[in-house]
Amino acid sequence: MTTTYDVVIIGAGPVGENVADRLVQGGLTAAIVERELVGGECSYWACMPTKALLRSAAALRAARQVPGAREAVTGDLDVAAVLGRRDSFASNWQDDGQASWLESVGVPLYRGHGRISSERVVEVTAGDGTTTTLTARHAVVVSTGSGALVPDIEGLRAAAPWTSREAVAAKEVPGRLAIIGGGVVASEMATAFSDLGSSVTMLARDGVLHLAEPFVGERVADSLRDKGVSVRIGAEAGSVKRNDDGTVSITLVDGEQIDADELLVAIGRTPNTQDIGLEAVGLTPGSWLTVDDTMQVVGPDAVPLGDGWLYAAGDVNRRALLTHQGKYQARAVGDVIVARVKGEPVEDDRWGRHAATADERAVPQVVFTDPEVASVGLTAAAAEAAGLRIRAVDYDLGAIAGSSLHAEGYQGHARMVVDEDRKVIVGFTLVGPDVAEMVHAATIAIVGEVPLNRLWHAVPAFPTVSEVWLRLLEAYGR
Repeated sequence: MTTTYDVVIIGAGPVGENVADRLVQGGLTAAIVERELVGGECSYWACMPTKALLRSAAALRAARQVPGAREAVTGDLDVAAVLGRRDSFASNWQDDGQASWLESVGVPLYRGHGRISSERVVEVTAGDGTTTTLTARHAVVVSTGSGALVPDIEGLRAAAPWTSREAVAAKEVPGRLAIIGGGVVASEMATAFSDLGSSVTMLARDGVLHLAEPFVGERVADSLRDKGVSVRIGAEAGSVKRNDDGTVSITLVDGEQIDADELLVAIGRTPNTQDIGLEAVGLTPGSWLTVDDTMQVVGPDAVPLGDGWLYAAGDVNRRALLTHQGKYQARAVGDVIVARVKGEPVEDDRWGRHAATADERAVPQVVFTDPEVASVGLTAAAAEAAGLRIRAVDYDLGAIAGSSLHAEGYQGHARMVVDEDRKVIVGFTLVGPDVAEMVHAATIAIVGEVPLNRLWHAVPAFPTVSEVWLRLLEAYGR
């Protein structure tokens, strides 16, 4: 059976869903292909369930940091209730709700494995082996996301370690959990499982959150140690063995052995492009897809393939492996395809409607550790590496009046990175309790390229933690 649509989308995660939504709003027809659950990684194994795992302990900590509320807290976490809440946020790993949304907006769902067989043609193989051919009049969009990277460590794959998926969906809390990695997933899961009662050992070869400002990793590592987590900076696994009793033994390169009931590997991601037919269009299976700012896939010469019919949005293009950035790209992709089909102007210049400029200049991120980390734009080191003449301005977040009201013994830090030639902010980082909701103000300042002398007139309400903006600007003016 062959069916034709204006656009065919491979991957029904949040990126694919948003592409489809923009296309149908623009008057085009679209079909979407999904081999797993509609809603993708974020809905079932990442954003939503991970934050559900973390939130209960964060709320308990917050109560214990405020006299009066502290005295009302008489018990510890109810682990079963935490896991139950996690299950509800993962919709018990059922996608009926999201699949019905696709139906409601008029986007047909084809369940099965999608492969590009030729230009604008996608073959969908269903679970029963039947094949459906989908032909796109105008474009194919790849939004297949990424999966956990399992490195080539001796015995690791045979030991069947947890990846982020197994950790997030765990039905029981292991007594001892070892984690290989020190990035966002590793840090959040070390926080979550230590809160839930695991004895956690973190093998952070490159450090904790080492891509962030240096003070971030230091504070998060100190906090993890305060929780009882063994944070081993520089430790590297040399081999892994799953023992007959189900436990895991990790031998470090220096010969030390660490035993655990379960092992989580969290060192990065790999693109889900191994078997989607890239070879049919001259690309390498398993590779990241390089795109231009409108998400058209380009070849080694940086020119769109063919007449520009192939697009890639979300993790798969490696620009910014974050759900919100993937959805941002999806909006650009859907709108630009509509514009090109209808012969409307394409706004692909810097900050244009059809260009994902923020991927390079203003990516916000929150790490839900204890303390939270919120950042947007460039670190000081990254800004200098980009050739900018910068000044980094720091302030003690705990010295803000609103912080002392927010929690007893509040500790945190803020940094803004200023482009000295343009007098605008290009980077902003906060670390401290409940800083997540403060990052959007910085995102607006960076995207809007608001001059510092204009930001001076953005008066923060007193007494809020946001008064740190005033203090940073005062420190810059000295």
